[in-house]
Order: sequence, then C-alpha cells, then structure tokens
Amino acid sequence: MAEDNKLFGFSFKRKKSEEKIKANTFVPDNEDGAYQISPSGAYFGQYTDIDGNQFKSDSELIMKYRSISSYPEIDAAIEDITNEAITTVGGEVIKLNLDDLEQADNVKKLIQEEFKTVLKLLDFSDTSYDLFRRWYIDGRLFHHVIIDKNGSNGIQKLVQIDPTKIRKVKEIIKEKDPSTGAELVQEVSEYYLYQDQEHVNNSEGLKISTDAIIQVNSGLLNDTRDKVVGYLNKALKPLNQLSMMEDSLVIYRVSRSPERRIFYIDVGNLPKGKAEEYLNNTMNKYRNKIVYDPNTGEVKDQRDHKSMMEDFWLPRREGGRGTEITTLPGGQNLGEVEDIIYFQKKLYKSLNVPISRLEAESAFNVGRSSEITRDELKFQKFIDRVRTKFSGLFYEVLKRQLILKKIIVPSDWKSIKEDLDIEFIKDNYYAELKDAEILKERVETLQIIDEYVGTYYSKEWIRKNILKQDEEMIAEIDKQIEAEPSEDEDFDEE
Repeated sequence: MAEDNKLFGFSFKRKKSEEKIKANTFVPDNEDGAYQISPSGAYFGQYTDIDGNQFKSDSELIMKYRSISSYPEIDAAIEDITNEAITTVGGEVIKLNLDDLEQADNVKKLIQEEFKTVLKLLDFSDTSYDLFRRWYIDGRLFHHVIIDKNGSNGIQKLVQIDPTKIRKVKEIIKEKDPSTGAELVQEVSEYYLYQDQEHVNNSEGLKISTDAIIQVNSGLLNDTRDKVVGYLNKALKPLNQLSMMEDSLVIYRVSRSPERRIFYIDVGNLPKGKAEEYLNNTMNKYRNKIVYDPNTGEVKDQRDHKSMMEDFWLPRREGGRGTEITTLPGGQNLGEVEDIIYFQKKLYKSLNVPISRLEAESAFNVGRSSEITRDELKFQKFIDRVRTKFSGLFYEVLKRQLILKKIIVPSDWKSIKEDLDIEFIKDNYYAELKDAEILKERVETLQIIDEYVGTYYSKEWIRKNILKQDEEMIAEIDKQIEAEPSEDEDFDEE
C-alpha cells in the first residue's frame, strides 16, 4: 500500500487496483460504523488530528454497557445467553467443518492445523466464556496481530485492545462529476486510530494498518446507521424505567410504612415564644428516640440518624379539647409489585431472553415438544445469530494466518470462506426434544396411511412428503439397507 510507511503494523501486499476501494457512488459505505473524514489536503503522517467527539461518544456508550451489565436482571440474562452460546464438551467449544471445501486433502489438513493454532492463540478453550461475554457486553472486540519480522511464521501473538481506545477511520476522497454536479466517492482509505484515554484532552492518535487489527462487532447499527451499538443498547430504556420504579417503591415504603402519631399539646394562654418552648420541652421528653441507620441497617438511639417515626407535634390553645394523641395509619397496598414485574419482563424481552427464565421458581420440564414455548425456540434462533456474528473473530484470525503462512493468497480467501463452516458445540435439550417429537409424529402418520401404499400413494411419495427425505438421503438409506443382513439370513445363521 502507498501508505505502508505511514501506518503502524503490517499490510498484505496487494495489487494497485486493490490498494484502495474504488467506488463510483455518492453514498459511502459505512456498515462497520467507521468514523468518516475527508482529507483537507494537509499531510497525514503517522499521527493525525481528528474531531474526537465521536470517539468519545463511542467510549461513553461502551462504559454505559459495562455499568449496566452488573445489574442483577441484566447479569442473569447475560449469563443465560453466554451459557447457551458457549458450551464445552471434552474441552472442545467449536470446530471447523470443511466438508463443502473443494480443495486437496493436504490443503484441508493444513487449514485444520492452522485453525487449531488460532484457537491456541486465543486460548479459547480456557477463555471462551469471558471472551464471548466481553464481546456481547461491549458489542465489539479488537485484537492487535503481532508477527515476526518477515511474517512467514504466522501470527506470534494476539493482544486484546480495549474498544474504548480504538476505532476505525475512513478517509473519503470525493470528486465532483462535471456532467451532473454530484460529488462521487473516488477512493476510500481505511485505517485504525488508537487513542489512549489517559490523554483524553489530546485528539491525536496512532494510525494502524487494517491488516494489523482484527475487529468483530455485533453488526447492529443505530437509527442513523453511523455507529455500532451493542446488544445491550435496547435494554437501556427498560432498565432506567425499572430502576426508577424500584427506587420509587423503596422511597414510598420507607416513608409510608410506619404509623405516625399527631400530638396535640395544650399550651393554654402562653405567649408564642413560651408556647413554642413548652412544646419543644414536651416533645423532647416523650418522643421516641429509637432511630434506624440506613447505611448499616442498625437500630440506634442517636439523634444524627434518620428517624423511622416522624411524629407531628401541634400546639392547641385554651378552649380546645386539651392534650390529645391521634394515630395516622401506615401506607396501604405495600405488597403490590405488579408494576415492578411488568418492567422486569419488559427488560428481559429487550434482551431476547424468555420471560420464563426470569422466574426462579420455574423448573425445567423435560417433556413433550409441545411443552416447549415459542419464546424458547425464538431464543435458540437468536443464539444462532449471535454465534454467527461472533464467528467473525475466527474467520479474521484464520484469514491472516493462512495468508502469512502462504497457504493461500489474499484474493483466494473470499471463495474459500464461503465453504468454511464454524460449528459451535450444542447441548440444548429443547432442539433435540423437538426433533424427536417431529420424527415420532411422522412415523405415526406413516402408520396411518400404510394401508394405502400402492393404491393411492407410492413409497417414493411417502418418503419425500411424509418422512421428508431428499434424493441423497434416500440413496444413502437404501445403500445401508442393502448392506444389512435380512431377517431370513439371520434365521439361517441361527
């Protein structure tokens, strides 16, 4: 690349036509949420100045995600999602399927070996849970790829980068079309900008080559489609509503739960000053001094703490009913929490977690597939989508490893990637139970129409439409049946 000497890190050698993104359009592509700038003609060296407001905004958003992740309901939802997405069986979390890859066996073997190397570089067997959880909360992951001097030995180390300190930048060069007057995008130069948050007042950043950084994000964009957001973004409003409702409930119960008393003190014909002095003396003599310390939860007899009994002391002039004590009842309906439960369910819905998992007393029922709720099926589809997005991490690392080891060239990766399939280990019982129930229903239907075979239905029609077997499955099953000994052969052997 023309800018190799200006960027930190390494870049793969490409043809001149591939060095910059050519695009004769007036709409720049920004599906990755990169920050777009237009060079003003000034020299861009190793360090560059840009407006840091957008960068700071992303950092604040990520910090907000991290702060709300510790909230009990959100933490429980994240635990459910992470446990469903990451399953360890025999130390294996994921595997690479190369059945659809049309390459020589030796090439497939090399790819499998390099994929194992990728997992070791990520230490995925030990850190899979934490890595996925961190990616889910922040909505993105960044790794710095470290190689040796010539790069022929592949990736030496992967260093994780705090996403609050780095972001992608696109320098867009536009030219005006003389015929239409429209500003068309001619070239787009991409790089990453690293900014240390310790120097928050400094908008300068280190420019890093795109090949030296691995980024995988949630794939979710905000309404204006100019910023990547995390999966927790939808939970911000429901969480704020739930927090306000819970705080209001606590305040109401603390302030309204105790009974209050009204003391009417007869002050006779005493002047105002004397009457107030007499009222204060009487109040200090008889008032309840037992107080509650909200910081420690202790009950103490100290005046500098919040009192649980805020009684009212009122003077009464001569001619009234004299000294009197009246009791005000405490708050009613203190046990109603329907509004809290409503916002809890709303919070869980925003995170795509079944509401049934919110209820701790609900037990896991191993029964018929008809007992599987629609929410659980939707949840599994959501987990599959999340896994697919997270798989981008392994594809990006594997891509660089294969290119550095000269197993493939950069232009071959796109066609090879289409035939690669990263499979996550699954242990979800719902899916297995559903498949078993579906098979049972098909067999029962087959038994019902068995007497009509050869009259109204053919065996081929039944296998394709009732048992849902395709041509490949039919041929494989027929081959297996022919290879198995028949019942007559078993009888002869006996």
